[in-house]
Amino acid sequence: MKDQTKIIAALLVGAAAGAALGLLLAPDSGDRTRDGIAEYINDLIESAKDKAQTTASGVKGYSTNVYKNAKSKINDLVGDAADQGDEAINK
Repeated sequence: MKDQTKIIAALLVGAAAGAALGLLLAPDSGDRTRDGIAEYINDLIESAKDKAQTTASGVKGYSTNVYKNAKSKINDLVGDAADQGDEAINK
């Protein structure tokens, strides 16, 4: 998962750098160029926030699922051990 994060980060940085260079080299006035850069950066920030929230939700869901599975297995083991203990006592 770290490799995917690095790739996504590299793509975002590359896209931002390319867009910034494109805007800086465009034949627009300074005000329009700055407005365009600010708008693009705001869009990137919102996109990054959305992806972070999605990732956090996915991690939370995964960890909850792992916790529930582990709890279920432990409860099953405890129940089995209690049953075996009861059987041993009865014998």
